[in-house]
Amino acid sequence: MELSELDRKIINRLSGDLPSDKTPFATLAREIGLDETVLLEKIGNYAKTNVLRRFAAILAHQNVGFVANAMVVWRVPEESVVETGQTMARFGEVSHCYERLSYPQWRYNIYTMIHGRDREQCLKVVERISAVTGIHDYKVLFTVREFKKTSMRYFG
Repeated sequence: MELSELDRKIINRLSGDLPSDKTPFATLAREIGLDETVLLEKIGNYAKTNVLRRFAAILAHQNVGFVANAMVVWRVPEESVVETGQTMARFGEVSHCYERLSYPQWRYNIYTMIHGRDREQCLKVVERISAVTGIHDYKVLFTVREFKKTSMRYFG
């Protein structure tokens, strides 16, 4: 798809936070200088042509009391990676679940990000996941400090 300057302007604005009001797309359209209907049609076309693959709301988990974060790396047998990953992803406390390549010196191939009110709560979730999946070879890596957390900006 060939992107016009208007497309680039819309995509750049969509890659940031939406206005936090009752009519965010109307506000966004005004900011860009468009009618809301035109903006929504453009967004629909981006989705149909796979220019836009995902549109998501992201909860600022720290602001609602979830201050402990743990990246858990799991060593899952290759033949059960898909099934195990899907099982892990169904846990409500898991916000991200990815398969990654493993290496001889680092044999972990499933990564989950778990959020909790404290470290103990995160560890209880890890224990539940381990019990349900039967995976007992894992490491829990707690977040110490966050340096950056932003959405990708395009054409900025």
